[in-house]
Amino acid sequence: MFGLAGSSRRREEVGEYVRGSLWVLPGIAALAALVAGSVLSLVPVPRDWLLYKLVFQGTPDDARTLLIGTAGTMISVVAVVLGLTVVALQVASSQYSPRLLGNFLRDRPNQIVLSVFVATFAYSTAGLYTVGISGGGRVEEFPRLAVTGAILLLFASLGFLVYFIDHLAHSIQLNTIIDVVEQNTSVVIAHLPDTGETGALAVPAQAVPILAWRSGYIQSVHPEDLYEAAKAAQVVINLVPRVGDHVVENTPIAWWWPDESAHAGARVTERLGEHLIAAILVGGERTLLQDAAFGMRQLVDIALKALSPAINDPYTAVMSVERLTALLAALAPRRLGDIVLHDPEGPSRVVARFPTFADYVDLAIGQIRRYGASEPQVAYALLRLLRVAGAQTRDSHRRQVLAAHARLVLADAERTICQPADLAPLQSEGETLLQALAG
Repeated sequence: MFGLAGSSRRREEVGEYVRGSLWVLPGIAALAALVAGSVLSLVPVPRDWLLYKLVFQGTPDDARTLLIGTAGTMISVVAVVLGLTVVALQVASSQYSPRLLGNFLRDRPNQIVLSVFVATFAYSTAGLYTVGISGGGRVEEFPRLAVTGAILLLFASLGFLVYFIDHLAHSIQLNTIIDVVEQNTSVVIAHLPDTGETGALAVPAQAVPILAWRSGYIQSVHPEDLYEAAKAAQVVINLVPRVGDHVVENTPIAWWWPDESAHAGARVTERLGEHLIAAILVGGERTLLQDAAFGMRQLVDIALKALSPAINDPYTAVMSVERLTALLAALAPRRLGDIVLHDPEGPSRVVARFPTFADYVDLAIGQIRRYGASEPQVAYALLRLLRVAGAQTRDSHRRQVLAAHARLVLADAERTICQPADLAPLQSEGETLLQALAG
């Protein structure tokens, strides 16, 4: 069980690294291009074949000139592509949020375009070792089909370059950025574990800490991988941080204590620590593996940046709130909170902390309300968010949470908006919302 859990966590870690790397796909593409070039170089094309009329018809010197020109062009194109990508990263970081940079690095079209360019360069450069040369001497015969492949790759690169420019121009537009964040976060929400908000356990005095093995952010937690270990040792494991929280090396990441019928041995902490390493992924940055709050954090950052005095763009903040509205509407009917795994009709074995609905609501509304309290449009968008979320749940506690935030929005608006004509529609909307949430 431990080996399976460890390998699963390792695959998850490698997969997350691959998704955010700009070199993995290009590296694979370069190797594939070298293999394809080697195979095509072995395919003869007799003069009496119909295909012969379609392959490269020049001399060996013409072929080498073509390959040299293609390789040199691809180096220049890659430099341009990387330069444009850096510009896009700078724009996204300075104008919207530095937490958006990972989205650009994980953008699959960018990785595919770079892969095509690198493959074309590798293919053309490798061809210089065989075209027109054999055993160190010049020859008249050369793999015409392989040279034709270089021409096809060159035309493919031209098409991908045009596509990349169009894709990049759209990818730095605000609508595209926030749509991507919303879509990625919606996928995370759809795969959140089925939990229940009432799982927290009091840590007894005799509890023993398990220390974090490294500093970083909790990227994913798989409590089911800890259950068998806790059951075998007859202990309770209570995880301290939630997904998205930062942990510091050599500080408690979990507590364990034996249940009433067990007497834990001295090596239990060491064994449980090994299982924790297999079940919890700790990385240098927050990701969207299980962290829906991180996606919402990105939208909140965009709204806060827009509301800053340096930018003063309330409508951008409203657009971010509209996307947050869709995400909270998806969260409202779901069971959220701590995960508790226990024996059938027996004691709890594993407790893993996850954000509650109240946590998500406070994240979506709190800072935007404080920074945008004086703008009627922003306040109205927040009230609409609360109304839509309230319509998606009949849970009385959650509706009370939404009502409390509605009162805060109204209180801040009444305190900062001086014009009665601006304030009256908000007060009317707020009263209607509070009545609906109380019903």
